[in-house]
Amino acid sequence: MYEKISEQFASDNYSQICPEVLEKIIELNQDNSQAYGNDYYTKYAADKLRELFEIDCEIFFVFNGTAANSLSLAALCRSYHSIICSDVAHIETDECGAPEFFSNGSKLLIAEGENGKLRPEDIEYLATKREDIHYPKPKVISLTQSTELGTIYSIEELKAIKKVADKHGLFIQMDGARFANAVASLDCKPADITWKVGVDVLCFSGTKNGMAMGEIVIFFDRKLAEDFDYRCKQAGQLASKMKFISAQWIALLENNLWKRNASHANSMAKYFEEKVSKIDGIKIKFPVQSNSVFIDASEKVMSKLKEKGWIFYNFIGLGGGRFVFSWNSSTQRIDKLIKDIKKLKSLT
Repeated sequence: MYEKISEQFASDNYSQICPEVLEKIIELNQDNSQAYGNDYYTKYAADKLRELFEIDCEIFFVFNGTAANSLSLAALCRSYHSIICSDVAHIETDECGAPEFFSNGSKLLIAEGENGKLRPEDIEYLATKREDIHYPKPKVISLTQSTELGTIYSIEELKAIKKVADKHGLFIQMDGARFANAVASLDCKPADITWKVGVDVLCFSGTKNGMAMGEIVIFFDRKLAEDFDYRCKQAGQLASKMKFISAQWIALLENNLWKRNASHANSMAKYFEEKVSKIDGIKIKFPVQSNSVFIDASEKVMSKLKEKGWIFYNFIGLGGGRFVFSWNSSTQRIDKLIKDIKKLKSLT
């Protein structure tokens, strides 16, 4: 008998499959449709995504975020190019060199921005730092929306970055591992923070928003997607039973479930922030704008929390602890966490 683990806050990857997604998988399991994405459901999901983004874009389904980021960047770069990103970007800290591997060596140029964001001046500096043939040529700006620190680029911030990109002939790739949370927080349309502000390619995650697995890579300019299907196949990302990825997306897209799930996760983060910020000696490290809350507490409190069975990350966000909330986070479980933090804090 497997041990049942209570809800944890290390990552939204810990969350279960939401019921609507699971039901859709079971529903489509009755149909012996074509393989390798040639089925009706994959085409239907792609068309629904085009409706959502209000543009005739090119769409590819892959298994995970590392593949989505790495392959999309490889499509925009040659081996002698470079990619400008934040020092806490997932492609820099958590993808085991995959972007460099799949691009045959494109170098990451790192900027130490504020609250996990790239600023126009950071991009300008790295894009013009050197222009000689001995240095990799900047080609792509990679933005994370929401950022790894839970902050969000506003529409105006994205427009400012686009100006720098145009000035230096740079593409913009967006890592949207928590893109749904950003849209829900800004209460905007997906198009407003992607192609309308100059994003060329978006990696849109479903895994963190109620799916079992599955991401999409969206090329807003179809010409940039040339031969991308071959990249997916070569990288082991062509699912033979692709309908079970696209079926999940159909469920998320119906009745705006993707946004409702993200909105709930965001609201649970704000609930936790409100409660934990009232505890003496606990500080909120970064603005809470999506579904992540970073707190600063003593090492003793953090260690004791883990001893009590709480799972969270403390290697992200320069120390402290990261707590991430998902589509099924509950106030009851959060209250238990708050109770333990208060108790441990009173003992130190």
